[in-house]
Amino acid sequence: MSLSLFEFVDKINEILPLFQREFARQLTREFFKFRITLPQFLILMILDKEGESKMSSLARLMNVSTAAMTGSVARLVSSGFVLRLDDPRDRRIIRVKLTSKGAQLVDKLKQQRREMIVNLFQDISGEDRVHYLKILTLIKDKLIMQEKRRKEK
Repeated sequence: MSLSLFEFVDKINEILPLFQREFARQLTREFFKFRITLPQFLILMILDKEGESKMSSLARLMNVSTAAMTGSVARLVSSGFVLRLDDPRDRRIIRVKLTSKGAQLVDKLKQQRREMIVNLFQDISGEDRVHYLKILTLIKDKLIMQEKRRKEK
């Protein structure tokens, strides 16, 4: 089966919202239970991966203002998921660090996401999964290169 690039794009535009909706639907139950939003979850994921981070770095990664990030982090602090730390060398710098409660939440949500992916792919052949992963890796590499170029400008 051969598709033109535009036919391919139309199919992708039809499929991706379904993926996003299903992932969001399943994770939303957990978000509601722990009273966090998707952006707050993304902050927790960044902190889990990167470790302690500056507030300004988090804002840049999330593509929001530092003020908006401050509000999101304040809610995460009050829930006990992160700590807000002053930099002893420069009081203007605020650092954010995941707490053990936040790390447990991230682990739980990552496990649920993992289970969702297992359920989606369990009936797909190993060969097809390898091809799919290869394509996703190519796309990821291209996105990383585009991000690098944007930062260099």
